[in-house]
Amino acid sequence: MKIRASLIVFLFCALSTLSVLAQADAEFVKANQEYAKGHFKEAISGFEALIRAGQWNANVFYDLGNAYFRTGDFGRAILNYERALALERHHPEATANLQIARDEAHALEMQPSWPERYLQLASVNHYSIAAATAFWLGIFTIVVLIFARRRSATRIAISICCLLVLAVAVCAIFTLERGSKGEALAIVTGRNVQARLATADTANSVLALPPGSEVKILSTRGDWIYAALPNNLRGWIPAKNAERVRLL
Repeated sequence: MKIRASLIVFLFCALSTLSVLAQADAEFVKANQEYAKGHFKEAISGFEALIRAGQWNANVFYDLGNAYFRTGDFGRAILNYERALALERHHPEATANLQIARDEAHALEMQPSWPERYLQLASVNHYSIAAATAFWLGIFTIVVLIFARRRSATRIAISICCLLVLAVAVCAIFTLERGSKGEALAIVTGRNVQARLATADTANSVLALPPGSEVKILSTRGDWIYAALPNNLRGWIPAKNAERVRLL
């Protein structure tokens, strides 16, 4: 009886999952059909409904970026191309359209530091995999050394190499996550946005930020964001005028 009950529960969960996926696919197709008809606002509503439902994948964000681009909202177009690339680093269409949107909007970009330029040859996921592999291989080698009758020079060298790889990978993850393209990266979505010296609309302007410009959020105060800006500047911008690239 327990096996039957478990089987029924499993089948119910499987059917529910398939139903949700089928519905999501149908909504995705409908949103693309609206886009093909030139109904860009309807397409945006459809894609955003999918995102609110947790259906996150690079193609949904890419198509949403295209729909915003067609309406002339370059800030949100760039935001969603960036989100597509955050999920799928090598997405050639998103990369190409991101550059086109930046050129159209004259958007400003954050410049990575020299360590970031070299470390960006791989992604955070790649460094995470390298760190995990080095950690467990190092643990295994150390355990073998402890219980082995003879201390092998090869095993000692392997354990040292694993520790070095682990240290480099952890440093790379920390640098990239805290860098110009890390977890604090946000995109300016408002129009005529001015970064200011203080949290007031009357404060002196530090830098004009076209839609789609990149900023790095450093802290928040009420309805304002204190951010690192392109050109190595810092200033306050209204929180409503910028959105983080990463949703989590």
